Order: sequence, then C-alpha cells, then structure tokens
Amino acid sequence: MAHYHLNVVNSVGFVADEEGHDLPDLAAARAQAVAGVRSMLSDELRTRGVIDLRGRIEIAEQHGTVVLVVPFSAAVDLIHDESPSASGGTCSTSC
Repeated sequence: MAHYHLNVVNSVGFVADEEGHDLPDLAAARAQAVAGVRSMLSDELRTRGVIDLRGRIEIAEQHGTVVLVVPFSAAVDLIHDESPSASGGTCSTSC
C-alpha cells in the first residue's frame, strides 16, 4: 500500500491533508479524491446554493511530491440545456 495526501486547493486557500490515506495505488487515490470533491460540492450546493468548480485536489506521495492533480470539474458531468422544452416547463425572462 502507498500513502497519499489529498490536499485541497480552492477559494478558501490550501488545506493540507495532514494524516493522509493508505491506498493500494494512484487510481484508488484518484477515486478517493473524486469522492471527496463530490462531497464538498454537495455540501456547498446544499448550504449555499453554489457549485464552485475552480478548485482542485493535489494528490501527493508520502514525501510531498504531487503526483496527480484532480480538478473539481473532473469530478462531475454538467448537463445544461436552456431550452424550455427540455424539461417540459415554461421559461420566463429569468431563463
């Protein structure tokens, strides 16, 4: 098992993962990062009504070298259709 630190960089600043995680490989670390991003975005949406995709998680090995960067935008798929017929509803001037 490898030891990875999933450090968050976002509008708040840099938040170091002091403890880190023992994970089988980098793919597992990326999956952990994606799950973390989704959780953070979910909390932001629920509490503030905002989804800010400008952040990233930097996955660093035990000695601090960043081996992978996971942008928040890589953790979600955005589907956006502004046409009123897409949802079957009507659109006012705020669409």
